[in-house]
This record gives sequence, C-alpha cells and structure tokens, in this order.
Amino acid sequence: MAKKLRIRFSNDPALIITRNAVKDSKLCYIACTNKKIKYPWGTSRIVYIGTTKKGANRLATSAAFRAPEILKRHGLKDCRFYAITCTCRQGLESWKKLEKDLILSFKSRYGAIPSCNKQHVNTHPSKQSGLFGYQQLEKTIQNFT
Repeated sequence: MAKKLRIRFSNDPALIITRNAVKDSKLCYIACTNKKIKYPWGTSRIVYIGTTKKGANRLATSAAFRAPEILKRHGLKDCRFYAITCTCRQGLESWKKLEKDLILSFKSRYGAIPSCNKQHVNTHPSKQSGLFGYQQLEKTIQNFT
C-alpha cells in the first residue's frame, strides 16, 4: 500500500479582505511585516506603499506579487496589507497624491523610502502635494510602525 500524503494548513488566514477595501475602488495601501526593518533613521514594519484604481482585486494581486520579494528576507514570516482611503475631489486623483505624500512622509521620518518601493527615490520630502495635513500623514505612518 502506498504511503498516504499529508495535509498541512495554518490556522491563520492567508488573506483578509475588509469592507474598507471593497467599498472604495480607488485607494492606497500599506504593506507591513511581522518584524521591524532597519532604515537609516530608525526601524519600521512598513515595506511598501502602493495605490490601486481597482480596489480589493488589485490589492490581492499586489499581495501575491510582492509577498515573495518581502518574505525572502531572514526572519520575516508574514506580510499584511492595509487599505487607506481619502476623500475625493473632482478632477483630482487624490489616492495617487496620498500614496506620494505617504512615501515622502516616510522618507522624511526614516531617511529612505520603504524598501520595496521604487518610485520617488530622488524626490525631496518637501515636494508633498499639500492636500493632506502633516500631522495626518505622520499619524498614519506611525500607526503602522
């Protein structure tokens, strides 16, 4: 008789989609890890800040795409994606402005952009859009650190 195959599973969910991600299609998201990562001016759990026009569908795709890059580092066991939204203004892609401002706010606090981001490497933190309050951006970054 052939040896039986074993089944393995985790009690932790692989992906959780919240109402916030489903309700708004145009949103920004932050990827955080279980351990803090070193940056020039401190440590943070944030490894990626992104944006999507397609809501939870793109968020899940990005999670699947980014996970191998993020989790290949020593000691990182999981990566969580959080949806962040903002109010809309006609004729303005506010979710894209939010992404850029969050990246630049992160850069001004930690001395570098999140490790998996490629955009805005050479953009100076003073080039923020001015649409969001400094305190709001700082509070958002601090919340996920």
